[in-house]
Amino acid sequence: MAVPFVFAESPAADVPPFSGVQPDIRSRITELRLSAFAGHRGAAFPLGPVTLLAGPSGAGKTTALTAFEALARLGGGAPLAEAFPDPAACVPERARPDAEGRRGFRIGCTAEGAEGPVRLDIAVQAEPDLRIVGERLTARGVVLLQTALRDPGRRTVQAAWHTAGAAPVTRAPLPDDRLGTALLPLRVAGKTDGQRHVLAAAEQMVVALRSVFPCDPRPESMRLPVPTGSGRLLPGCDNLADVLWRTRAECSRRHGLLVEALRVGCAGPVADLVAEPLAGGTVRALLDRGDGVRTSLARLGDGELRYLALTLVLLTGPGVLDMDVPGEVPDALRTLTVLADGFDRSLDPVQRRELLLTAARMGRRGHIRCVAAVHDASWAAGTPDVTVVHLNA
Repeated sequence: MAVPFVFAESPAADVPPFSGVQPDIRSRITELRLSAFAGHRGAAFPLGPVTLLAGPSGAGKTTALTAFEALARLGGGAPLAEAFPDPAACVPERARPDAEGRRGFRIGCTAEGAEGPVRLDIAVQAEPDLRIVGERLTARGVVLLQTALRDPGRRTVQAAWHTAGAAPVTRAPLPDDRLGTALLPLRVAGKTDGQRHVLAAAEQMVVALRSVFPCDPRPESMRLPVPTGSGRLLPGCDNLADVLWRTRAECSRRHGLLVEALRVGCAGPVADLVAEPLAGGTVRALLDRGDGVRTSLARLGDGELRYLALTLVLLTGPGVLDMDVPGEVPDALRTLTVLADGFDRSLDPVQRRELLLTAARMGRRGHIRCVAAVHDASWAAGTPDVTVVHLNA
């Protein structure tokens, strides 16, 4: 499969300086590109503080979130097979193999931060062997990293990254099953201005991708007592009771905001949300009704449980979520992005509206963004800080 990436050996002097308003220095993904991925071709989705991907079944909402999550896994250093467990499903249905029987797909994203917009584009060969056959990282009009498959018989790609020293580029082989951008901090010395530019751009992209948390609460699991553990919330929110045990004790302010939200989204009075230890080292969560009655989460409806779980995710942040955050980067330099498939699934109009307003409030603070899939977004029209992207089947 040919790779239409051409490495531009631009000197560092060609990089224009920033001017005007001081940019937001927090690393965050602001665009997702699906050049050729499953049912998407030439698609580019702008991502704001809160982005709703809206469209009927089959429009590709879940597919877009799957691509986003895969990029996040690659940015965290995961091998290609872990990011794309079913690569054949990612190939456009009508894509024809080349003379050697190769088919693949192309995706990319843009991360904004202190380095301005940084673009990442990758070409993946899905058949006959899964491998990255091309990768390009660009910023300020300069191609900072370029990889291409030169010898199909080897499990490496030829990489060239911007140096702007005695030699304009440095060339070396990189593995074909890992994202080269994530490997650059281990390979670039940072001795020249060009190398430091490469490192800054690569780190901005990696930080943005590693700060992604996919979340799809499963009410059937949330109703059961769970073992006490690390107190880090899983993507399915199965261990919500264990997390509440921690968050209620560690952050009374955020817990108070969660209880306020539950008063709107749950039936009946809500005075508090508590975790109760049980025999055998397990814990369950209950709603305190304020009159001596406590209601187990096992009695709540699917909509109430999904509303509770998603609100908790939006109010807590990466320190409570089960994700490999870049701990060496201060919170002020990164933004958590929550991916929520079926954002409004099982929710009534009041619940979905209140959940969206919570997401928008957190998005305005700049620390948490949300990209969610919904069937119909007409109910969200006119909500400040909410971007609706309409997909057609």
